[in-house]
Amino acid sequence: MQTNVRIQLLEAFSNANGEFISGQALAEIIGCSRTAVWKHIEDLRKEGFELEAVRKKGYRILHAPDKVTENEILIGLQTKRLGKQVHFVETVDSTQKEAHRISQDGCMEGTLVIAEEQTAGRGRMARNWHSPKYTGIWMSIILKPELPPYRAPQFTLIAAVAIVEAVEEITGIQPEIKWPNDLLIKGKKITGILTELQADADQIHALIIGIGMNVNQSEFPKEIEKIATSLAIEKGEKISRALLIQRILEKLEFYYEMYVEEGFYPIKQLWEKYAISIGKQIIARTINKEIKGKAIGITDDGVLKLKDENGVIHEIYSADIELGS
Repeated sequence: MQTNVRIQLLEAFSNANGEFISGQALAEIIGCSRTAVWKHIEDLRKEGFELEAVRKKGYRILHAPDKVTENEILIGLQTKRLGKQVHFVETVDSTQKEAHRISQDGCMEGTLVIAEEQTAGRGRMARNWHSPKYTGIWMSIILKPELPPYRAPQFTLIAAVAIVEAVEEITGIQPEIKWPNDLLIKGKKITGILTELQADADQIHALIIGIGMNVNQSEFPKEIEKIATSLAIEKGEKISRALLIQRILEKLEFYYEMYVEEGFYPIKQLWEKYAISIGKQIIARTINKEIKGKAIGITDDGVLKLKDENGVIHEIYSADIELGS
């Protein structure tokens, strides 16, 4: 199915809110014959969509499959830019690497790179990320903010707030944020965020936010089962990945626009509200040293502030954080 026709068709069904749309109306919307509409409907059925056809009423979608391909993400997506262009790959080494590749070739802002499986998923500090097929959300979003590179680190925190709120709306579960880029439920990791740049000294060309989320896994490899969990494990039921992706994109677009227009302060307040470590004793392990103290907040640049036992406030730019006793 051609991409522009697919987008028009899925947007038409989305705007119908479950009501029937006549074949003639669909033909007018997408600019083709009713026979062509029928062929496009059959293409959707082959991709796993359950559609009802009633004579003199038309068509409506009853059920969308739990996939994360372009069709499933576009139907019902309420954004202006983010996710309007979807680059789907069934299996990829890393969505982050793929996003870098297509960004360098030129793509529109908001392009979403997503896969059902990563063979070399990676997190911060080049750590591996377990990314099994058909269970999680493995995606990267390409933004092109007209901002200097020093404002890039805040986007990891902006994404964290957006994801927390999206997860809470879809599942009723509110994750906690562990600085700088992890989301936890009951102390176990469900999400990692990786923000990378393509930039000159004074201008961001592309900012790529990678998100790895454990959604419908029922178990984990032995080496990570004590530190990782999934939304399905915590909720006790499977979650619609496509719906969650849509909500993440919608929330991220909202906070992205807020940041550009109002600055980081309102988002900073939300981040601190959701953070697991603020007000608690932590251990920050940097490359050179280990600092113990109380996490007292973050700066307007997203830098963690830690107050040690002598009352000295340290600004932590990069470190592994462990909650103290």
